[in-house]
Amino acid sequence: MQKIISGLLCLVLLLCLSGCERVPFTGRNRAALIPESQLIQLGDQSYREVLQESKTSNDPEKNAMVRRVGARLSMAVESFASEHNLKDELKLYKWEFNLLQNDKVINAFCLPGGKVAVYTGILPITEDETGLAVVVGHEIAHAIAQHGNERMSQQLLLQLGSVVLSEVIKNNPQQTKQIFMAAYGVGAELGVVLPYSRTQESEADRIGLILMSRAGYDVEAAIPFWQRMKEKGGTTPPEFLSTHPAPDTRIKDIKKDIPEAKTYYQSQQK
Repeated sequence: MQKIISGLLCLVLLLCLSGCERVPFTGRNRAALIPESQLIQLGDQSYREVLQESKTSNDPEKNAMVRRVGARLSMAVESFASEHNLKDELKLYKWEFNLLQNDKVINAFCLPGGKVAVYTGILPITEDETGLAVVVGHEIAHAIAQHGNERMSQQLLLQLGSVVLSEVIKNNPQQTKQIFMAAYGVGAELGVVLPYSRTQESEADRIGLILMSRAGYDVEAAIPFWQRMKEKGGTTPPEFLSTHPAPDTRIKDIKKDIPEAKTYYQSQQK
């Protein structure tokens, strides 16, 4: 009972603190109680582990496509941040993009600090470079908006009953790592997930479209991509949908976001 009361009190405090910080790139009030520098360190450690435990693709064309999409989108992020006085939010980011060979895993993720992984299993759904930009842009959007920080803060408060989360992370490394992996969709194929909220998904859709457009991609490609992903769902949804719930209104909302995104379009010089 004491633990339940403690958890409820922490949630009340969480709500009280939510007005003290805003989501980077959107301005929404939220509670993110973990220093981003700690999450970036966790992200780098987790990314190294994933690369050690996974097989990277040896397909030169697909690898080149992933790197090309990554380069264009990361440049779009940096230029957008510079123009909107958000460079400090990305000062610890060191972008890295890898294609992991696993045709059974339909997933991709971006960890704090700009560590991106794409599984080969999602490529048949993305179909081409522009479709891949939809996915990677969406994942980068979650990272730069610090959605994982929100989810980790909530879970650590509930499970460990403390608001001094920087100390909690140091004193509970294994539990923190498990929550971190779940919050960022790493290991979704094992059923360990913390789904993004509808608000977070909408933010990532909007930011992702802006980044796509800024990188010179056709944002209209987002609509058929999400239609294909929805069709792939069926009775056994892919890993990507387990962490990225697809509300029925998603495509309609994306259609509303497209005109704004197109105002950021910048063609790429060949």
